[in-house]
Amino acid sequence: MAFYPEELIEEVRSRNDIVDVISGYVRLQKKGSTYFGLCPFHNEKTPSFSVSPGKQMYYCFGCGAGGNVLTFVMQYENFTFPEAIQSLAGRAGITLPEREMSTEQRQRADRRAKLLEINKEAAKYFYTLLRDPRGERALTYFQKRELTAQTMQHFGLGYADKYSNDLYRYLKKKGYSDDLLKDSGLVSVDETRGGYDKFWNRAMFPIMDVNHRVIGFGGRVMGDGEPKYLNSPETMIFDKSRNLYGLNFARSSKRTGILLCEGYMDVIALHQAGFDNAVASLGTAFTSGHASLLKRYTKEVYLTFDSDGAGVRAALRAIPILKEAGLTAKVIDMQPHKDPDEFIKALGAEAYQKRIDAAENSFLFEIRMLERDYDLSDPESKTAFFRRVSERLLTFRETLERENYIEAITRRYQIGFEQLRSMVNHAGTREGIAAREKPLPVRSRKTKEKDDGMNQSQRMLLTWLIEEPSMFDAVGAYITPEDFTGELYRQAAGALYEQHSRGELNPARIISLFPGEEQQREVAGLFQAGMRLPDDSRDRQKALTETVRRVKQNSIEAQMRQLDPTDIAGLQRLMEDRKSLAKLHIYID
Repeated sequence: MAFYPEELIEEVRSRNDIVDVISGYVRLQKKGSTYFGLCPFHNEKTPSFSVSPGKQMYYCFGCGAGGNVLTFVMQYENFTFPEAIQSLAGRAGITLPEREMSTEQRQRADRRAKLLEINKEAAKYFYTLLRDPRGERALTYFQKRELTAQTMQHFGLGYADKYSNDLYRYLKKKGYSDDLLKDSGLVSVDETRGGYDKFWNRAMFPIMDVNHRVIGFGGRVMGDGEPKYLNSPETMIFDKSRNLYGLNFARSSKRTGILLCEGYMDVIALHQAGFDNAVASLGTAFTSGHASLLKRYTKEVYLTFDSDGAGVRAALRAIPILKEAGLTAKVIDMQPHKDPDEFIKALGAEAYQKRIDAAENSFLFEIRMLERDYDLSDPESKTAFFRRVSERLLTFRETLERENYIEAITRRYQIGFEQLRSMVNHAGTREGIAAREKPLPVRSRKTKEKDDGMNQSQRMLLTWLIEEPSMFDAVGAYITPEDFTGELYRQAAGALYEQHSRGELNPARIISLFPGEEQQREVAGLFQAGMRLPDDSRDRQKALTETVRRVKQNSIEAQMRQLDPTDIAGLQRLMEDRKSLAKLHIYID
């Protein structure tokens, strides 16, 4: 990762006005001193996404996304921090210093750049050939699949010529070496045949990473050749297990969840029908790498695999992988049609949306598929089936969740709730489930509510200090950064107090001090409490006094818990501080 000095990072940030940048992605409307729009990070109908030109921050009161202009570009474009810095520096006309790399690192980076360049050139060439007389057969194929010219352009669809060295000769004319071309995965070179293409006489599907860079290709043969579908081999820039077809578009969809398909045409057909949240794995089984990638963009995945046996098996393999990654999975029923492409053509987008709305819970789908292996009209087979179901129910570690699923199974299969629960408990005794479950303390909910209330008080105080710096002297007489509990709150408060001491208040700069995107999001939330001080002078003083008192009281209690029992002087000091809280009153204009 490239290192840039803090002052340079701040220059890049300050030269990119957050309203100007975000308005290029989100339609914003000004309300008072703040701009609002529909959040690009979750689906919503009422704008809860706010952009503050004064603070140079954004915050969504719906999903909690927040940060400064660097955070936004990282989150929206899925950029790394150096990539976000480079993008915004370019926008502002700032020249960044050369990244310090070893010779080996520079060579590797240069080779990656060349391979991306070669793939981009190939994609442009295939795209041109499709619209040339030589590409008529592929163009007819796409048209028969009912793809519009706009859709073909959107996905960059193309054609690889029928001559097996056509692309090789084209790229050689562009000056690329055999060594680089071999590493691109687009051509092979040997002493007997010379250079020849991996893809020829095929309708071509460029594969892009989330930043719209072409990293590989899929090709469907025109005619009876084998294999019917061919994908690029893995290269320095193409890892099948960590990329998904269509994710470069789906990641910015406003629709709920991600539709996971099996093939390129399913993705394209769904996007054309308005379901721009569809993706597919790249000619390989769904992996944990795919699940981790999806988790960056969604919490819910809809499996819309083929309705045949292979599609069912693929769904059954994907479900546990998605669960392991912490994603909720649902299964869309394509019957009586084979796949989403066929379904959309036959019944249309509205009918498909109804299937999404009626998608089946993945666990109940697994049980329904398990049922196929048993004869429920036979008592012995039926008992064996429920025994297996009981074992599967044990995968839910929380009692409430497990009992909810027991209830769902009893409704579907007309078995008594207590009967099935008894079977589950019996299976659990064998598995030792009781030892694995740890009941929550009775007071945990009250403790959590108290913590949430205190965090809100601390957030309000930080927000008010930013919005009305004139209060600093009055508040600072009672509250120091050390009075904020929680490491993140304390660090943010410390940075804010330090800025004020230098005659500066710049919350957007404070966000840049935190390296992780999640930390930046949390810090943005600290400065956007969402509750303003009252306009009436008396009410303002009362609200501020009560908030300061709560924060100080919490700080005293935290210090007492950590105090050495033998520290009598420390205890007396804290007791005096506690007494003085009763008399505390903050006066502000």
